[in-house]
Amino acid sequence: MSPTAPALITIRTDQGALQLPAGSTLGHALDHLLAVLNKQPEQVATAVNGEFVPRGARAGHVLHDGDAVLCFSPITGG
Repeated sequence: MSPTAPALITIRTDQGALQLPAGSTLGHALDHLLAVLNKQPEQVATAVNGEFVPRGARAGHVLHDGDAVLCFSPITGG
């Protein structure tokens, strides 16, 4: 018998499609995306399917197949 391959999900990003193991979090996706963007986690804000995800919630935000992940420059100022 051949070993079963782990289930994968595909998410959509502004950098193109990204495949991750099922159960991956936004934090896992950012590990890949930030390397491509050459940025640190505190330099980007994130949204999944159009909903803002705070930095502290990224590690616990589980992604699902077809989710749209967006990294953008945070808006600051007063």
